[in-house]
Amino acid sequence: MTRLVHKELEGGIATITLDSPPNRNALSVRLLGDLEDRLNWALAEPEVRVIVLTATGTVFCSGADLKEQRIEPARGVSDAPVTASFPEIMTLIWESPKPVICRMNGTARAGGLGLVASCDFAIAPLTASFAFSEVRLGVVPAMISVPVLRRLQARAASEYLMTGEVFDAARAEEIGLINRAVPMEELDATVARYADMLVKGGPEALAITKRLVRDLPSVSFEEGLRQMAALSAQRFTSEEGQEGIAAFMEKRPPKWC
Repeated sequence: MTRLVHKELEGGIATITLDSPPNRNALSVRLLGDLEDRLNWALAEPEVRVIVLTATGTVFCSGADLKEQRIEPARGVSDAPVTASFPEIMTLIWESPKPVICRMNGTARAGGLGLVASCDFAIAPLTASFAFSEVRLGVVPAMISVPVLRRLQARAASEYLMTGEVFDAARAEEIGLINRAVPMEELDATVARYADMLVKGGPEALAITKRLVRDLPSVSFEEGLRQMAALSAQRFTSEEGQEGIAAFMEKRPPKWC
């Protein structure tokens, strides 16, 4: 059976591509299964330093495959196809020790924005549009709200999750959903620039920095300083830290580059 998600590895950068044009890269059971498999491959492959998540066509992801969501009332909530695996996929991306860049090739809706928000970085073309369309279908942006609300400004979250209004890429950048909105002709170069910067960082240092960016805001100021003082001392004396310092002093690239 043809895969709906492809993988490619070059120069330490793994590109994972959604490829289901007939349903606008919707989150079908097959696509979710392939995506989880590709993500696990990228996380386990030692050569992978950075993961880029993208898609074919003009739509990044249209959200849940609604044809698969029409279930019999007698079936339990846990049987809903997206409920079964989508949380694990967002968790894989969110907790990945390797940086994940979302290269949005175009529009995203609903569940597709859960993928966008789970990534560490998101770059979109200015032509892309966005919408949390769930409420207009009588459903709730439930699972995706976990990463999304950690990205969006509070007022913007109320505005767009509750109204379902469509907004553009410039607005998505303004409210924190994406990092950059760029002309389509600059999309690949912008993604490549981020990836190139990331592969220059120490793999362990990147993983730890990602974790502290994610977790530290929930720690008290005093406790945060205590934890970070210990972490700073540990990293300066680590093998990776010592290699980085030596490379800087000797004016050479570190071994991980």
